[in-house]
Amino acid sequence: MLTLSYEYKAMPTDEQIQLIEHTLDLCRKVWNFALGERKDWLNSRKCPVNACSIVTEYITPADAPYPNYAHQCKLLTVAKKQYPELKTVNAQVLQQVLRKLETAFVDTGRKGMGFPRFKNRYRMRSFVYPQLGKGEIHKGNQIKLPQLGWLEYVKSREIPDGFTVKQARIVRKASGYFLMLTLECDVNVPNPVPAGHPRGIDLGLDKFAATSDGELIERPRFLNSLHRKLKLLQRRLKNKQKGSNNRHKLNWKIARLHQRIADTRKDWHFKLTHKLCDDAGMIFVEDIDFRTWAKGMLGKHTLDAGFGQFVSILQWVCWKRGVYFAKVDKDYTSQVCPQCDTHTGKKDLSDRLHVCHNCGYTTHRDVAAAQVIRNRGYSALGRGVEENACGDGLAGTGNRLVKSQRSRKKKGDAAVLGPA
Repeated sequence: MLTLSYEYKAMPTDEQIQLIEHTLDLCRKVWNFALGERKDWLNSRKCPVNACSIVTEYITPADAPYPNYAHQCKLLTVAKKQYPELKTVNAQVLQQVLRKLETAFVDTGRKGMGFPRFKNRYRMRSFVYPQLGKGEIHKGNQIKLPQLGWLEYVKSREIPDGFTVKQARIVRKASGYFLMLTLECDVNVPNPVPAGHPRGIDLGLDKFAATSDGELIERPRFLNSLHRKLKLLQRRLKNKQKGSNNRHKLNWKIARLHQRIADTRKDWHFKLTHKLCDDAGMIFVEDIDFRTWAKGMLGKHTLDAGFGQFVSILQWVCWKRGVYFAKVDKDYTSQVCPQCDTHTGKKDLSDRLHVCHNCGYTTHRDVAAAQVIRNRGYSALGRGVEENACGDGLAGTGNRLVKSQRSRKKKGDAAVLGPA
């Protein structure tokens, strides 16, 4: 089963905008109520019986079950009788809010994510229709959604043949409303086979990326280009009264500026990944947790570069274009010579040149690291670098090829002479 997600710019009418905002508001209330119910249940069982607080304490009956997804879905059905406003929103939309809350609680322990937070009117920005019903739900540049009816959108690209629309998500951004369609097709696509020209990529802050072919890519300063304007808007925000219309308008301007920065960064990442996939059959990158980079003194520049998003996009583009993608060990890539595999020692950040005192190989530091990444990835496939058909002109293959030929020659001589 192949699943894709396509994003389109939605063009809702005024009535549909009011209904979308009403749905988002009710989803936010359901989220906050369900989250508060879970927190009260956990707080009531947090402290020992003989050490309760004398100031405040959460009191919940001892036989009260834990409010999980199934329990809260049942309470949601009962709550509709007491609060008729809940009936104005699709039932499955509200159930998906509870399911998302359940996933958030599971991820706190499974992925080490933060504890779920209450949402204000700015933080609840999307809702999903898990089922779109039967019959004709899509025609031209319109899609039929429950309660919203026929929603028009900018059809920037056609839906591929053989794919069916399974669910739809409405997302509110600073630049308007967007429609995200989940498409499915009953087909199995095999993963790309490792073949062709190998290319290693080393990521960094001095140069955004360096390839094993000797190409250096400068790092664009997405945030710095608009940082002054963003700073002025945020300085004005602290003087606005909370809840006022002026503060709301200024918040919208700041969000629109942030979205412009994010869209520019994402567009550049896609263009760069397609360029790197040209003339490449295999691409190897370091297996790095970029969250640790973001916690250091260069965290602002790391987040501005968006390395994690770039690697995710690169993996997707490689799969789409049939290029083999793999991650390799990140340790000591800048301390090993790609030509003779000699440990050259630790380098300072100011040292931008790789010089091997053993074989005399000299190149840019990041290019040498990219070549080490390429060699590691190619060796992990179960074959040596000298087995590459186009590896004669690659750095890091010459000495290994000579050693391999010498070892084969010795074995051949021994076979001719026979046992002593």
